[in-house]
Amino acid sequence: MSTPFDEQIGELGETYRTQLAQLADLQRRMREVSGTATAKAQAMKVTVGPQGELLSVEFPTNAYRRMTPRELADLMVATVQEARSRATAELAKVLTPHLPEGLDAEHLLRGTADVGELLPPEPAMPDAVRAYVEQGRVTPDTGDGPRIAHR
Repeated sequence: MSTPFDEQIGELGETYRTQLAQLADLQRRMREVSGTATAKAQAMKVTVGPQGELLSVEFPTNAYRRMTPRELADLMVATVQEARSRATAELAKVLTPHLPEGLDAEHLLRGTADVGELLPPEPAMPDAVRAYVEQGRVTPDTGDGPRIAHR
């Protein structure tokens, strides 16, 4: 025998499964993000993953052979930084639709977002708790709700 809540419970389960599938898809898309950059004169090409991890380094030309070790090191650092920046931008495109409005995904990923702006000026709390915080302690409930004892 079914109850009036069976349909609602079924809908909640389906909503949960849909959200779980959407999150799995988001994670998959995030893992697939990469960024590639090619240095000047095609001396070097690097690809990084979504967290900036170095996935590949290529030397499409022999231009690197004419560089000093310091020049080559500097070129590598700059090229990896450019690839990471591109990967971050791509990751931000994937994440943006899933973030609260007003939160910049690139700033969040770079650690420069002011997430405090997303919070209300005061935390949400039941009136009895707010009264306790502002005015004193709560006395035992006498049947018509808790009472605030003033200090």
